[in-house]
Amino acid sequence: MVVCVLPKQYVADPPPWIFQCDTDRLLLSIGGKHRGESVANGLEDLPAECEIVMIHDAARPLVSQETIGRVIEEARKGNGAIAAVPVSDTLKRVDSSGKIVVTVDRFGLWRAQTPQAFPRKVIERAHREAREGDRVATDDAALCEHIGLPVVVVRGSERAIKITEESDFALAEALSIFRE
Repeated sequence: MVVCVLPKQYVADPPPWIFQCDTDRLLLSIGGKHRGESVANGLEDLPAECEIVMIHDAARPLVSQETIGRVIEEARKGNGAIAAVPVSDTLKRVDSSGKIVVTVDRFGLWRAQTPQAFPRKVIERAHREAREGDRVATDDAALCEHIGLPVVVVRGSERAIKITEESDFALAEALSIFRE
């Protein structure tokens, strides 16, 4: 089952391309004010028989089947799992004027991506406790981490770029030509 969470204005009249999917397994859900609320809405709409939940942002359209398989495999073991890639660049912390304050040790640092997968009970608990504590996070793994639930990293892909700026579209198009 796939729950596609859309902005409220699109749920009643979704974009036509969405019907190119397997519509027998597609549910539409209403997005929230922030990412966490949107995910929580999607969780509420999942059928009861779904035991593993995979959360993926539309901003990362180039995710590979292999990455999806790795996060789901870990979730089936009872862990939360996120796709990520190790940081290879030198990192600098700077002050508000742009002056370098310190070089950050990159050992053990990974750039989080989606998909992220969890046993359903785990992610529902994380979202419930976040709502009760009035907490928001930039990803679902952070909600689990906050309450001490296990989350592991699986290897993602440098190709799974996040599209956040106009120029990212050209890069995504170029990368899709050379798909993994």
